[in-house]
Amino acid sequence: MVRVKPVLYLLAFAAMLLALFMALPLAVSLLIDDGAANAYLRAIAITGLAAIALWLLVHKHNQELQTRDGFLLVSLVWTVLPVFAMLPLLLHIPGLSVTDAYFEAVSGLTASGATVLTGLDALPASINLWRGLMVWVGGMGIIVLAVAILPLLGVGGSQVFKAETPGPMKDTKLTPRMAQTAKGLWLVYVGLTIACIFAYRLAGMNWLDSLMHALTTTGLGGFSTHDASFGHFDSPAIEFVGIAFMIAASINFATHFQFLRGSGTRIYRRDPEATALLGVLAVSVLGVALYLQHTAVYPEFWTALRYSAFNVVSVATTTGYANTDFNVWPVFVPVWMLILSCFCTCSGSTGGGIKMIRARLMFHQAFREMTRIIHPRAQVPVKLSGQPVDGKIIFAVLAFMLMYGATVTLSTLLLAATGLDIISAFSASLACINNMGPGLNQVGPATTFAVLTDFQTWVCTATLLLGRLELFTLVVVFTPGFWRR
Repeated sequence: MVRVKPVLYLLAFAAMLLALFMALPLAVSLLIDDGAANAYLRAIAITGLAAIALWLLVHKHNQELQTRDGFLLVSLVWTVLPVFAMLPLLLHIPGLSVTDAYFEAVSGLTASGATVLTGLDALPASINLWRGLMVWVGGMGIIVLAVAILPLLGVGGSQVFKAETPGPMKDTKLTPRMAQTAKGLWLVYVGLTIACIFAYRLAGMNWLDSLMHALTTTGLGGFSTHDASFGHFDSPAIEFVGIAFMIAASINFATHFQFLRGSGTRIYRRDPEATALLGVLAVSVLGVALYLQHTAVYPEFWTALRYSAFNVVSVATTTGYANTDFNVWPVFVPVWMLILSCFCTCSGSTGGGIKMIRARLMFHQAFREMTRIIHPRAQVPVKLSGQPVDGKIIFAVLAFMLMYGATVTLSTLLLAATGLDIISAFSASLACINNMGPGLNQVGPATTFAVLTDFQTWVCTATLLLGRLELFTLVVVFTPGFWRR
């Protein structure tokens, strides 16, 4: 049976953490006097008081979490915290509806980058910073941060970490203690972010843009301070930095952690996801560049390569930046980029989508079935890195793929039934479930999701949440068996 009170106890703790994160853009707003301080003060007060009130009601129930408690906690955090995260936007931006504000907060905390806002260049710096912070916190997961601190509260975090961490192989630990594991991941994440800030600054961004874009690059979220995204800078050097850090953030953070602990670069060569990811990206970037040159979109190869490299990597790694409107390219290219976003990130990274490891497992499973057709008595195990994969993982991946396809289909049909053209509907569904950001046509990189009706926005919001929590974590909470003893 799920125990609600211990879950609410930790939900209160997560809400208090969110209020503390709001203090950073508040400090920036007060320092530069950008006019948004009052919104932050009210947002922090509302969030803090709600967290304290909830904590007072359930503070005696700081018990060890069971598996089902962890799933409920993760689901509540990702649906309830956006209610508070949207407050600075809702309280400061005139005319912003609750629907759009909640969508923006969900998009940020799920590290998606789909936006309903325009006029980003004119927004207060602290508001843009808060958007970037939501992506950064959501990128690794505010739950993982909480896991590192849970031992101080006498609460173990293993079950929460298992529910939150992306990917099919969730029982692998970097260190013997779960809290140390979370701290290790955050060490890599913070270090990568700091390096990205200075790299952007050296490439030509100002400090604010460097900070904001570093937060959303390492979080693979794609929020920008400019309506034109990276097209605003028109700088190959800045784009190169973005490409490098987007790829780094799309690789399993456990691999980075082991590299830092002295495993050397061979750890990347032995990672079955990283090698496949880099190979697919390299082939795709070169292929798209040649296609763009062939179709005379960019007659010069190096120009085609520049725009191909940035936009292919951005979309494939589910970041969602753009340095041009790729929606006007020949349709083959943006569709191929959307397909790449389905699997071109690694498990244990800040990216979304199916993940490369699931794609590889499905490829090997398909090869095994073809072999069995030819040789019915053959024993052909599915292997990764030379090690056989447990059949339970294969079945779990098959179930995930079924749910993934069903969710994309249902979301597309709902959007199309309410009047959205089929390309916009399908691309919006795929972009949201992959936590990628822009789609095509009406929701392309040159526009925003503000063109959608309220109902369509809520469909996309639900799809964002399902994608971030990899479907089962959220869906299982709504099954009757979850609540039975």
